[in-house]
Amino acid sequence: MRASGLLLHITSLPGPYGIGDLGPEAHAFAADLARAGCTFWQVLPLGPTGYGDSPYQTFSAFAGNPYLISPDDLLRLGLLEAADLQPRPPFPPGRVDYAALIPWKQSLLRRAFARFREGRAPRLEAEMAAFRRQHAAWLDDFALFMALKAAHRGAAWTAWPEPLRARQPQALAQARQSLAPAMEQVVFEQFLFFHQWGALRAAAAAQGVRFIGDAPIFVAHDSADVWAHPELFALDDQGNPTVVAGVPPDYFSPTGQRWGNPLYRWDAHREQGYAWWLARLRTLLSLVDVVRLDHFRGFAAYWEIPAQAATAAQGRWVAGPGAAFLAAVREHLGDPPLIAEDLGLITPEVEALREEFGLPGMKVLLFAFGSGPDNPFLPHNYQGVRWVVYTGTHDNDTAVGWWQTRATPAERDFARQYLAVDGHDIAWDLIRAAWRSVAMWAIAPVQDVLSLDNGARMNYPSTSSGNWAWRMTERLPPSALARLEAMNTLYGRKPH
Repeated sequence: MRASGLLLHITSLPGPYGIGDLGPEAHAFAADLARAGCTFWQVLPLGPTGYGDSPYQTFSAFAGNPYLISPDDLLRLGLLEAADLQPRPPFPPGRVDYAALIPWKQSLLRRAFARFREGRAPRLEAEMAAFRRQHAAWLDDFALFMALKAAHRGAAWTAWPEPLRARQPQALAQARQSLAPAMEQVVFEQFLFFHQWGALRAAAAAQGVRFIGDAPIFVAHDSADVWAHPELFALDDQGNPTVVAGVPPDYFSPTGQRWGNPLYRWDAHREQGYAWWLARLRTLLSLVDVVRLDHFRGFAAYWEIPAQAATAAQGRWVAGPGAAFLAAVREHLGDPPLIAEDLGLITPEVEALREEFGLPGMKVLLFAFGSGPDNPFLPHNYQGVRWVVYTGTHDNDTAVGWWQTRATPAERDFARQYLAVDGHDIAWDLIRAAWRSVAMWAIAPVQDVLSLDNGARMNYPSTSSGNWAWRMTERLPPSALARLEAMNTLYGRKPH
């Protein structure tokens, strides 16, 4: 099925509350996608973010981000009152000020929970009880983890007292009792997130719009996942990683990238039938329609860095779980729709694994113009249709930013010749190239639809601050929607 879509994280939606959320603007964006003839809305990981605000470093691989909960929906339910929203911090237009947002949003959620306990929304009580039962396998550990983290002033779990760090049963029982109100707050917030997300997904589906979600291959060390399942990760007796994740040195980074995530003990996962991973994917597939497997090459082989190493240069390649893992996914989850993020140093082994399971890979047009007509990212070199082509991703320059600051004169000249354009409208030139390609799906970041420069870039990999903050200041203009609709019609990507 030829189709198209846009990449926009929920945090980047416009709105008055300092961050994009699951409320009216999200519903309006889904309607705009449908109006433009797009099928897909791709989002970044939806988990609860911590230090650095990265959706790729979250406190849980299962939970939702409470900062995405819509105040408007809480008003409608009677869990907030209009006076609760005033005064608001002076949120800046066009970006998320997390330092101002987080305490304000937390105060709103505490007020909403207090009113819920007063019986303000009685019809939600049975729904929340059902939610709690459905997600008990991860929710109890996550609620306790977050309550303990708050009780220890945000300290990482490895800094907690030994009985809690080692999950001694008596210590956990005592903590559950003493921290019960804080745990209830966490459960309530998770219920609200899943409740609001479910409403958004249903509204989008009714208009023919489907979600592409994102599964980061690795999880944060300071997470409920690692604390609750230390046997599944390469840790020492104190819970600290012995080896960490990253990628080796390359043309762009002479020392590589040291991500710092703990690596999996894939032997332990295999002995448990990959149960943790299957539960994780099952939960994500209850939220989205298609899953992008981040850093797919890590399932074939991953770069292992000694934890004490300052950079990624000292690492080595280690075989990943390979076909056995993907076969378990297919067996237990019914061949779910997956996209293999196969960017970076891709070997024949990685390609063979992707082909064996028939997974579409990714093509990024910003990478296409630097090495002549044999470049594999150029549309005429796509073998078959099983590809998802992007103008760019959240980790790249915007198309305009690339053209202005990173593309060499030779790249710009080749792009002008290849696309038969003069480059004055480069973002839409690349959108057109993606849409008319043979790739089954074509995706563009909203920044490219708006022809924005690198001031709208979402992330600079290997930098720890200043990322994940860009926001739209208003909805997509009718002219952009009309242009997308025309391209979807012209290139056969509009739903029938």
